[in-house]
Amino acid sequence: MSAPDTLFPGNPDDRCIVLVQPQDFDAAALTAQLRAATAGQAGALVSFTGYVRDYATDRSTSSLYLEHYPGMCEREIAAICAEARARWPVAATLVAHRHGELQLAEQIVYVGVASAHRGLAFRACEYIIDALKTRAPFWKRETLSSGERFWVEQREADADKTRQWRHDTPTSPASGERPHE
Repeated sequence: MSAPDTLFPGNPDDRCIVLVQPQDFDAAALTAQLRAATAGQAGALVSFTGYVRDYATDRSTSSLYLEHYPGMCEREIAAICAEARARWPVAATLVAHRHGELQLAEQIVYVGVASAHRGLAFRACEYIIDALKTRAPFWKRETLSSGERFWVEQREADADKTRQWRHDTPTSPASGERPHE
């Protein structure tokens, strides 16, 4: 499934769409819709797609089950996107995140950011995925090929990465580029 036909329904100032769904998404279609919705406003579009990978270092992963807190999850992702738009002059953001039982190599998450400049789009996209990993209310249960199941704990490296954004210098909206670029 992809985004609705009208990418940014309702308030035209709300340049964020969040999809949390069990069904797969078409990353190329989401990118095309984000591009079409920001035509003339964005010179760059950066996207990230995450996949189910083999998490266990010594055993094979069969699947990953993602549980989420409906309503709260969407609100938190929208808040993360709003923070990115407040830090950098971003034209629009789109996040699609799946939940339920996902098999090895299936898509989990898509983050798309459109902005006037590539540097801004890269920074905002990275910020969104980092914050999403540590703040959005998702819980992951890994199933190994042996049938063993366990809940995946948040990695300290992910929490450290999110904390580093507090010390990052936001982009100056007037210049459109980071001060040291």
